[in-house]
Amino acid sequence: MSDILGNPLNLNLGLLLPELILAGVAVLVVFIDMFQAELKASARVVPVVTVLGLLAAGVASVGAIDRVDDFARLVTIDNFTTFFRFLFIAVAVFVIVGSHEYIERYVNHVGEFYALLLLSTAGAMFMASARDLLVAYLAIEVLSFSLYIAVSLGKNDPRSGEAGLKYVLLGGVASAMLLYGLSLLYGVAGSTQYSEIATALAQHHEGLRMPLVLGLALIVGGLAFKVSAVPFHMWAPDAYEGAPMPVTAYLSATSKAATLALFLRWFGGPLLPAIGEWQWMMAAIATLTMVFGNLVALQQHNIKRLLAYSSIAQGGFMLMAIATISDVATSALLVHLGGYVITNLALFTAVIHFYNRTGKEEITDFRGLSRTNPYLALVITAGLFSLAGMPLLAGFFTKFILFQAVVSGGLLWLVIVAVVGSTVSLFYYLQVIRQMYIYEPEGDTTKWSISPTGYLTTFVLFALMVIVGIYGTPLYVVADRAAFALFKG
Repeated sequence: MSDILGNPLNLNLGLLLPELILAGVAVLVVFIDMFQAELKASARVVPVVTVLGLLAAGVASVGAIDRVDDFARLVTIDNFTTFFRFLFIAVAVFVIVGSHEYIERYVNHVGEFYALLLLSTAGAMFMASARDLLVAYLAIEVLSFSLYIAVSLGKNDPRSGEAGLKYVLLGGVASAMLLYGLSLLYGVAGSTQYSEIATALAQHHEGLRMPLVLGLALIVGGLAFKVSAVPFHMWAPDAYEGAPMPVTAYLSATSKAATLALFLRWFGGPLLPAIGEWQWMMAAIATLTMVFGNLVALQQHNIKRLLAYSSIAQGGFMLMAIATISDVATSALLVHLGGYVITNLALFTAVIHFYNRTGKEEITDFRGLSRTNPYLALVITAGLFSLAGMPLLAGFFTKFILFQAVVSGGLLWLVIVAVVGSTVSLFYYLQVIRQMYIYEPEGDTTKWSISPTGYLTTFVLFALMVIVGIYGTPLYVVADRAAFALFKG
């Protein structure tokens, strides 16, 4: 087949093998769950098959390392795509292995839940690899609709249904905003292909400035909703609190990372020639997000809402790199994103196992945890300190790299706001640590332990936090290659 210019199209489906594997395993998981009794399969078969499918997709992604290719001029396969493929697969594996006990006890429709996890991971991959606006938009919807349903699957928890309803209603508004912005961009550029959009915007048609600025504003607003940036953050605290905890962990990692991947693809590619029109928008949103997220987090008493506002503030740090977009800033953002994902997964996995034991999620419920489960208290403390950017942990190294790149991009004032925000965040993180170490436990004071898979996932994530904090060079090298593919590929 050829495109409209007569150029041959590459229709090699092997390029999409990881995504096809995930879609196929999603169907298989639903089938196994539906006929579980007839197949005489245990309840653990579904998560095992899901993890094996994710690992198979990871193996299939290995062949794309250092490869530059495209599928039908719709999807790009390069090191940037491969970086996010591995990241999304790793997040899903850790979420499942670290929280399968929670899922069995507190999630409705377990088979469908795992299928949605697989499909949303595939959607996130396409968001990172798309080279056409329509493909990117469809990928966003695959991810979003999967998460709309997953958020509402909490068993016997009315907050879950409410969170799902709020998420889907506000998500629909954001999706319409984004689609209208893309339609204006198409009207200005005359194409949905990234390369052709970049060429059109580089020609500076003055008469089209108004629809371009309006379209960019709508696109920034639509993507800001997905990354829970202020003032488009209003869904996040309710969704984080009402969703099952594994979904909350997944939202804070994959959903945010996929949106940032799309930010980088768009604003580091087709929209880069119009940087003068949107840079101030990104800087303003990053500032509002860091300030508001950190200040409101000070007032929280529920651990999930605290982590929601923490995630909002962390998103503001990451948006600084978009405002100073370059290969250096992109590499720094990918480094920080890697450290953030490791830290957040470690923290959420530990909180999930605390909830499995106690059924509680208020900050005061963590009283005396250092006496009853010192290991879990250590992991939570390390995660909170890492988010705050304390030395010897991943957050310090990755924030240092990120702040340095933003200063090099000429936005020193934005880094000053970020440093103040990080200082404020230390206060509310210390509130949780104080409960665990200063106060005596209430009620049952006997020591308890978590499951073997809980120990495995928390230990691996804790070790990665420390390793990246002390020696983050391998992560930086991988991120640098991914950024090089985006700007020089």
